[in-house]
Amino acid sequence: MSAHRLPNTTAYVRITHQSWHHGKIEGEVTANQFAWQFAWHFRRGELQVQPSLGRALIREPLTRFLEQSDYKLEPGGDYSFTIRAKL
Repeated sequence: MSAHRLPNTTAYVRITHQSWHHGKIEGEVTANQFAWQFAWHFRRGELQVQPSLGRALIREPLTRFLEQSDYKLEPGGDYSFTIRAKL
């Protein structure tokens, strides 16, 4: 029996603004032909993503990435993570 590989998509994140005082990180994320702007309110664990097109595909994996990495992220930094799906 051969193992089936799950499809992967690489998402690229750029941090555009960070405020520890306000508990917020803002940035943009792209994956294949999709592009979104996001605001991560890390003290509340709340993620806002715009536009709505494809938002359901990115919200959960982006939230996991931000929860794991928020203290390591810096404005102007470029980051990436893998989504276990084909976008």
